[in-house]
Amino acid sequence: MPQLRKDPVTHEWVIIATERSRRPSDFAKSDDGPAKPAFSEKCAFCTGNESLTPPEVLAYRSSEVADSPGWWVRVVSNKFPALSIEGQLDRCGVGMYDYMNGVGAHEVIIETPEHNKCIGTVNHRQAVEILWACRQRMIDLSRDERFKYILLFRNHGKIAGASLEHPHSQMIALPMVPMDVMQEIRSVNQFYDYHDRCIFCDMIRQEQNFGKRVLDQNDEFIAFEPFAPQFPFETWILPKLHRASFIDESREQIEQFATILQRSLQRIAKCLNHPPYNYTLHMAPCNQERDAHPYFHWHLEIMPRLTIAAGFEMGTGVYINVTSPEDAAEHLRAVDLDCDKEQQESCQVAVAGKEPVH
Repeated sequence: MPQLRKDPVTHEWVIIATERSRRPSDFAKSDDGPAKPAFSEKCAFCTGNESLTPPEVLAYRSSEVADSPGWWVRVVSNKFPALSIEGQLDRCGVGMYDYMNGVGAHEVIIETPEHNKCIGTVNHRQAVEILWACRQRMIDLSRDERFKYILLFRNHGKIAGASLEHPHSQMIALPMVPMDVMQEIRSVNQFYDYHDRCIFCDMIRQEQNFGKRVLDQNDEFIAFEPFAPQFPFETWILPKLHRASFIDESREQIEQFATILQRSLQRIAKCLNHPPYNYTLHMAPCNQERDAHPYFHWHLEIMPRLTIAAGFEMGTGVYINVTSPEDAAEHLRAVDLDCDKEQQESCQVAVAGKEPVH
């Protein structure tokens, strides 16, 4: 019989349609197409084509010449930004309606010079550099008093919204806290007010005790399938100790996060035939003392795009998930990652030990 499960954070209901239960092979959804080359002359993000992008705002490079080859991580403004960095908000009202200027920041993190790699397939040191660059940009953007929230996200594959093949993620700084984030904050705040503890910390303890939904863990981080996932094989990664913002992570913690993130993405790719996916990083609003958010626990949500939301989901907000999180975790845990280790280590990306050039 199907189950209705309630997400303890958002309070949204999800239908786990056990009678429609599907195995990984039932999806068989690869968005990769033919093998990609390591370099594409037409790709604006490939090394040598730096003139095709806006000027870099951050780069880790061996060369001291900005916007030139020799980089291993590069951050640029989005050529077609959703929001503009210049100007003031100028909040206004027209009758009952409110509006303001579209002020914000929209940046692209070009994760590697290699066209055919991504954060899940580069070597571990490169993955750490990518995440460290994201943290550095968050710190810089959070100093702007106009910005209230920063979102890091990744669209992998056309179905997931990626318009360019070259591996990249994006960061948007917003002049307001989005409604979905506000609802999440209100919900976890209510739990904290009633129980005097963080709901995510409780969730981690329960998942560790139950065990069947846990995929992986190390000293600092845990990856598991949430109790009420909206999407098949949805995976969450959380720091085991309470921290409200990704900005608070140390270099050593980022290294352990990179390990869990890479292993999770590799499991999903191998188990589900390289599906398109999105991931989003949820953290406390910026420009506030993070001690003011003892109830919020930053986390990353990975959502493989294996099914399509249709009329029922749009009309009710209730998602139908055809694979239980317990079954999904079992399939993902069964993936053998050791056989990829030798190949991973053989594809080292040279990272010079120099300060990044801004």
